[in-house]
Amino acid sequence: MVHRNRLVAPLAAMLAGSAFATTAVANEVNLYSARHYDVDEQLYQAFTEQTGIKVNLLEGDSDQLIERIQREGVASPADVMITVDAGRLWRAEQDGIFQGIESDVLAERLPDAMRHPEGKWFGFSQRVRAIFYNPENVDPSEITSYEDLTDPRWEGEICIRSSNNIYNQSLLASMIDHHGAEGAEEWAQGIVNNLARQPEGGDTDQIKAVAAGECDLAVANHYYYVRLINSDDAADREVAEKVGILFPNQDDRGIHVNVGGAGVVATSPNRENAIRFLEFLASDEAQEIFAAGNYEYPVVEGVNMDDTLESWGELKKDEINVSILGENNPEAIRIFDRVGWR
Repeated sequence: MVHRNRLVAPLAAMLAGSAFATTAVANEVNLYSARHYDVDEQLYQAFTEQTGIKVNLLEGDSDQLIERIQREGVASPADVMITVDAGRLWRAEQDGIFQGIESDVLAERLPDAMRHPEGKWFGFSQRVRAIFYNPENVDPSEITSYEDLTDPRWEGEICIRSSNNIYNQSLLASMIDHHGAEGAEEWAQGIVNNLARQPEGGDTDQIKAVAAGECDLAVANHYYYVRLINSDDAADREVAEKVGILFPNQDDRGIHVNVGGAGVVATSPNRENAIRFLEFLASDEAQEIFAAGNYEYPVVEGVNMDDTLESWGELKKDEINVSILGENNPEAIRIFDRVGWR
């Protein structure tokens, strides 16, 4: 069984003490996780069954976990920090949370794009940032790239989340790498010009807005859509039936990818166990749990995926190293501010 703690009290109280032992324990590993999916419980249990190493879990959002590790200092019990998106991994890296590690297993199993150049963190699951459309009003052949969304013909037709959303920050960070800061700003301004409404809500809300006729186009991560398809709620399934999905930039660089990733904490008291845990996340067993349980794309080739993802066929994904998305994050935020993307 996983020993679980959640950061649900006021932050000052949460930081007052450590959740777990701060000295090395031969058969334990302490995870600080910003992922909150039921499927992750299967990952931890499978790791324990395979290795005999007990998993102690502390959950919170990324900023909470970073601040907690910093406050705990050298006495922190944290061995591994897990979070979602390259931008958050980069922020943790900049705050000194991670140490570089070497692992032949990770080097062999994970593609170059999913590994920090200095081994400070690694990507273990992928979410593609897809475009959703109203089939009654949009011919999907008219949109083959993110860049096409800036065409004036789509004025008043785009729904997308706010600029403080890390997924959008990383998407714009990829634009900076591919088009330069000036080209990325032109793209962001084009999106703002075509907004159907001021950005609001989460990814699922953007998809629902297309189904409701509030806009004809939206940008969101693919797995929110698959959740609607497989929902027990008939209303959710009806939303999915009213919306089409397309995968941009298949003729050039590939679709933008968000990652779920992790790294070994700089002060880890159970470093070897932490590395074993990361290596386990790259195993076929763990990759299939990511893919089947939360409809994410595995990072290891040849792993079985959810039937819906399989039906979409093989996607060309942008192979930009995810560390670059973090490095470009500050400039992306400045661009959002300049173009008035709220």
